[in-house]
Amino acid sequence: MRWGGELRKRIAPRSVSYRGHQSAPCDREEKGMAIAEPGGSEPVAPSGKQVRISYGSQRAVIVEVGGGIRAYEVAGTAVLDGYGAEERCTFARGLPLIPWPNRLHRGRYTWDDQQFQTPINEVEKDNALHGYTRWLNWQVTATGPDTAVAALRLHPQDGYPFILDLSVTYALGPNGLTVTNRAQNVGAVACPYAHGAHPYITVGTGKIDQATLTAPASTYLLTDTAQIPIGRSPVAGTDFDFQRGHTLGDVHIDHAFTDLTRDADGQAKITLASEETGRRVTVWLDASYPYVMLFTGDTVEPAERRRAGLGVEPMTCPPNGFATGIDIIRLEPGDSVTTRWGISVEE
Repeated sequence: MRWGGELRKRIAPRSVSYRGHQSAPCDREEKGMAIAEPGGSEPVAPSGKQVRISYGSQRAVIVEVGGGIRAYEVAGTAVLDGYGAEERCTFARGLPLIPWPNRLHRGRYTWDDQQFQTPINEVEKDNALHGYTRWLNWQVTATGPDTAVAALRLHPQDGYPFILDLSVTYALGPNGLTVTNRAQNVGAVACPYAHGAHPYITVGTGKIDQATLTAPASTYLLTDTAQIPIGRSPVAGTDFDFQRGHTLGDVHIDHAFTDLTRDADGQAKITLASEETGRRVTVWLDASYPYVMLFTGDTVEPAERRRAGLGVEPMTCPPNGFATGIDIIRLEPGDSVTTRWGISVEE
């Protein structure tokens, strides 16, 4: 089932509290939690080693567990609705999603005439969600004051008997945050690969309802009760048409979008803006990402945290891509692929 797609080979100031959770400044520890290296006398953070980077007024924290970005702030105000040093990551906040993003229905796919079964971790919908690397310990190092690298060798897993060398480089600079993702097949046979990321952006308000969303996508994917795509539909005339930008209001979004309009540099840009705070946060995707998942957080737990941030998920393939084969990248032994996305902030 392609529904019009193509099978391709493609190489402080203000903080918000929820039952004690706080979008805290990146350069101080959460109250009551001392960050320690493994083997020390202090408790280890649930997200493991914490690496802090900075550039000008920007601060970010990169973590060992999942190799993700736990926090990112500009001028003391959170850009990401992340999680605290004493918290376990929930809803894949800020994590790379490898070797597939989003959902794989029933955890099943076929590759080179072999059938594979992956573990089900979204039991109520019978899906395998967000790949394998979310709970693995990445090696995280700072390569400079403004740059950190998370690296992982993904060894064969149940349902994925392949070997990938992975790296994610987080770099702060004059244009904001740039995230560079590289995967190389270091095994002996060709493997399927896709990539996604899951930042939740905020514009300094308690909720995103009064923020203005601009998303240059002309098509969204219709889904069934398991949130698996069953077709494509134009956004025109629907609640999901944000091409010219309008207030989110109470619209619930948990859909993948495609047919993205891009600028001269090949970037597609999704922007959330607030008149109240005067802040504009833009997530940009390079041409490697034909899809973006938008999630207004209506099912986030605890309920107090719902709609506190907008999930913006760059994806190289659509949901259920491993099963349909749509836009899955084929990596032959020795092949590698690099993708980039990032965040910019305007006041």
